[in-house]
Amino acid sequence: MMDKLPHISVCVCTFKRPLLLVRLLGELAAQQTSGLFTHSIVVADNDPLQSAKGPVADFAARSSVAVRYCSELRQSIALARNKVVENAEGDFVAFIDDDEKPSDGWLLTLFKACKEHGVDGVLGPVFRHFEVEPPQWVIDGLFYERPTFPTGTIVKWRDARSGNVLVNRRVFPSDEKPLRPEFRGGEDRDFFRRMIEKGFVFIWCNEAVSYEIVPPTRWKRTVLLRRALLRGAVTLFDPNFGVREVAKSAIAVPAYALALPFSLLLGQHKFMDLLVRLCDHLGKLLAVVGLNPVKEPYVTE
Repeated sequence: MMDKLPHISVCVCTFKRPLLLVRLLGELAAQQTSGLFTHSIVVADNDPLQSAKGPVADFAARSSVAVRYCSELRQSIALARNKVVENAEGDFVAFIDDDEKPSDGWLLTLFKACKEHGVDGVLGPVFRHFEVEPPQWVIDGLFYERPTFPTGTIVKWRDARSGNVLVNRRVFPSDEKPLRPEFRGGEDRDFFRRMIEKGFVFIWCNEAVSYEIVPPTRWKRTVLLRRALLRGAVTLFDPNFGVREVAKSAIAVPAYALALPFSLLLGQHKFMDLLVRLCDHLGKLLAVVGLNPVKEPYVTE
């Protein structure tokens, strides 16, 4: 008898994006397997109104790939990720965001890389995809570009994230929730930091491509700045955050503010890049004194 094929639970956390979610589900159901594994889908809805429940049920009724729905009513990306892992049943757990579009060989490529390199997980690139042409400053500013690495590169925790990753189930601790809920962002990097410290190894696979759909609401200046403030605030949970980082931000904020008028001479993209960096540092300083400039758990518009 043939051994049972490995099973992959593809995990998706979603928040008020039913149309994008349904499109993603279709892409996930059509993933190539080459007979090497089976896969199913788990959706964790982080909307208290459960806006994804109906669309997921409709899709599951006509899908040949099993789809499980669960909900996390408390708005928190860390809690949503914990919920989806809790409901995953695979030998491997894959993560992809609800606003992504994977290539049809995405999951197969991740799986092959994981097996060939004998590692605990594999991460792949997420390239931005504009369905509507954005202003030139958005493109020139590289605001939605992420770093990539040669295939086989061992991933450091600062470069790790959960938008395109396959992880062996053994990585997830059985005695605790994998993601820490005190994080309002960066919870995935914190998870990989802790797992790498335990000795788990993750590599990069540059061929396992996924695309992030960036709608016009996401390139609003206010969205970029509020995200920067939030990103700066959660840096306080970085284990290396200390007096040195506070001092750097205290110097950077007034220096960047003085440089802003001059950066306009170099173009809107340089001005916005500097303003985003300023808000990153400002978010850190405000958090240090107990101020929270961004109240919402998600900055989407």
